[in-house]
Amino acid sequence: MKDGRRGQMGGRVLSVASECVPLVKTGGLADVVGALPGALKGAGWDMRVLIPAYRQLRDMAAEWPEVLVEQALWGGTGRVLAGEVKGVAVLLLDAPHLYDRDGGPYNGPGGDHWDNAQRFAALSWVAARIAREGLGDWKPDVLHAHDWQAGYAPAYLAYHGNGGCRSVMTVHNIAFQGQSSAVMLGDLRLPASAFHPGALEYYGGISSLKAGLVTADRITTVSPTYATELMRPEFGMGLQGVISARAGVVSGILNGVDLDVWSPEVEAENAYSSRDMAGKAAARAGLCAEFGIEVPGPLAIIVSRLTDQKGIDLLPAALPDFLDGGGGLVILGSGDPGLEAAVRGLVARFPGRVGLRIGYDEGLSHRMFQGADAVLVPSRFEPCGLTQLYGLRYGTLPVVAAVGGLADTVINASPAAMAAGVATGISFWPTDALAFAGALRRLLALHADRKAWARVQKNAMAAAVGWQTSAAAYAALYQGLKG
Repeated sequence: MKDGRRGQMGGRVLSVASECVPLVKTGGLADVVGALPGALKGAGWDMRVLIPAYRQLRDMAAEWPEVLVEQALWGGTGRVLAGEVKGVAVLLLDAPHLYDRDGGPYNGPGGDHWDNAQRFAALSWVAARIAREGLGDWKPDVLHAHDWQAGYAPAYLAYHGNGGCRSVMTVHNIAFQGQSSAVMLGDLRLPASAFHPGALEYYGGISSLKAGLVTADRITTVSPTYATELMRPEFGMGLQGVISARAGVVSGILNGVDLDVWSPEVEAENAYSSRDMAGKAAARAGLCAEFGIEVPGPLAIIVSRLTDQKGIDLLPAALPDFLDGGGGLVILGSGDPGLEAAVRGLVARFPGRVGLRIGYDEGLSHRMFQGADAVLVPSRFEPCGLTQLYGLRYGTLPVVAAVGGLADTVINASPAAMAAGVATGISFWPTDALAFAGALRRLLALHADRKAWARVQKNAMAAAVGWQTSAAAYAALYQGLKG
């Protein structure tokens, strides 16, 4: 079927994901999925976002119109409901037998939902049908699938017909791959003829992420450095060969942040800008009071999942010299029980210098970026990262491991960068306690040089961390697929 819109600038995109701000969020994926539609609107792209109707979303959508019904959806009927939430055009897949459950998107009180493979295959199946057939007079030019939860969507287009719709697969974090037993191939509506290493077979089983990687028309990751890293065994986590084989269609596009939400100028209390930093000083005093700490030197924060990937295990060895030198640290996060115990141990070991809140609190995270001097991101791998971008925007200097998007977004305060006046933070390599401790010593020295600190802080706050550049890159990618 000839598409009369082909060749025109702009078009229609169906974005399919497991979470989306402001509806449901467990991590940075939701921020990206929620921000893209608005960011692309100015370039003429009409993006609608398909996510599951989890229990907490069903009441909100009770009056939304039904735009599609899928009868045979892994044990029941699914309905697609259409609405708009804070400017985002949303399609909710309402299938109570799959999504109306206690807990989060992926797990309940007893751990991962036992049928996650089918739950997200259903999401992908409906996404592929919408891409193939459209919804009334709205038919997408491109299907954009995010992470393993949507990985089968490009595969269903490839194996069951695409109706002229092209596909993009974005890897936000390759550590999560949606693996299942090979015996589920038929149940997941995948062809037995494609069960071989060049297509769906993955170490004797199947992976929804690999399925998307081998069938999508284009592959993106969320930073240029991560796109290159994924072709190496130390970062590719078993999929490096798949990505290397498709290197010609792989690109890295950095994430951005929503500047209407994450900017010091728009905060309700203690607002500030690079021209007047008085609000930051007030926010710092408030943060120290909130956690009962006194910090004569730089006050650092960590807002993170507490996992080895994030380098949290390095803290007990890397922090002592920093804290003894006058630094302080406030931590917000949760994760591995052993690492939660380790950071509690830091509070006991350094009373008055380390503050801790286990869990996540959006309001507190804003107060932390407002009041801190630095944000620590010692990740072993980091596809893009958002916390360092928040840090730049708030003049809270990032101290980062030089991996993935951290390497792409933070200019290290090396002698050359300082002389050229372009530094925006501190980076280190490799990701180990020795290098991290060295970076923290550099943070102490930079903070003690008030003129140099102010210069780097202004550079950081001037960095382009919004969606404008990234949205233009996505628009160009879609346009190239549309033809």
